[in-house]
Amino acid sequence: MLVFAACRKKDNLAMPVAPTPVSFTTPAGWPQPTYNFAENPLTKEGIALGRKLFYDGRLSRDGNFPCASCHQQVAAFGTFDHDRSHGFNNSHTLRNAPPLHNLAWQREFHMDGGINHLDLQPLAPITNPIEMAETIDNVLNKLRADGVYRQMFKAAFGDETISTKRMTQALSQFMLTMVSAGSKYDAVKAGKATFNLPESLGYQIYQQKCASCHPEPLFTDLSYRNTGFAVEPLLNDFGRMMVTRNRADSLKFKVPSLRNAMVTFPYAHDGRVFDIYDQLEHYNNGVINGPTTDPLVRNKIPLSNFEKGQLVAFIQALTDTAFIKNPALGPPQ
Repeated sequence: MLVFAACRKKDNLAMPVAPTPVSFTTPAGWPQPTYNFAENPLTKEGIALGRKLFYDGRLSRDGNFPCASCHQQVAAFGTFDHDRSHGFNNSHTLRNAPPLHNLAWQREFHMDGGINHLDLQPLAPITNPIEMAETIDNVLNKLRADGVYRQMFKAAFGDETISTKRMTQALSQFMLTMVSAGSKYDAVKAGKATFNLPESLGYQIYQQKCASCHPEPLFTDLSYRNTGFAVEPLLNDFGRMMVTRNRADSLKFKVPSLRNAMVTFPYAHDGRVFDIYDQLEHYNNGVINGPTTDPLVRNKIPLSNFEKGQLVAFIQALTDTAFIKNPALGPPQ
């Protein structure tokens, strides 16, 4: 009987423990997410695994470039201060890394929409020779050699199998928790705060001159538009056209969100604009018209200096301080 009891106890210890479900909360008044959570349900263990992967340099060839090297929390998970992201062997990418937040509402990723599923997105920078410059097989082998990772994969998925799908799903689970909906603007909408005069005037100007491309509550329509920047001759980055091979998409890039815009500088797809006022001046007097320039900016967007100041006050009210300081989104301890 003692032997039987001991064996049964050993069997119970070996039984996998189901991961802990985590509910995804859609902010009040927001549309339903487009991400299919049924295919990759959020769990406490999966999110923890994704967080560790996001900050782990071993996903890159030389160990120096984790996802977080280009997507820094202080910049709402964009690239702080640099015009274009740095990569392996002192290389520079073509673009300024887009900030990561509210990804559950996006169907396409990168500024050209070249990736059509969040779970697939990490594969591109990991294998790009001027970004993380690694192979998926090498990354998986590094993870398999680490006992902590084997236990974390087991906790998240039921056994120690470490695969591409599980790795990217864990990364997605963590990135899906990057929901930015805690700015002063959100507090105003919830009836918990009020705009001061410049913010209120700026909100009115935004509604008149910006909302067509940057509609609430995401502050982007997720479309691709040519906003009148000339092509940089050294980069020859033609945006969406490089994906679709359609000339009608030349120089079109995804409309960025205005959320956290005050901490996601520099601006434009290649980070050529370092100041928010210079970005507004581009629309006021810098738009270059070409065959694919968007009709909404073809005649420019007139903005007086006063209007610029009030608009910046409103954009500042879109900064989500709690988001960029949330310890749950920072490096694991």
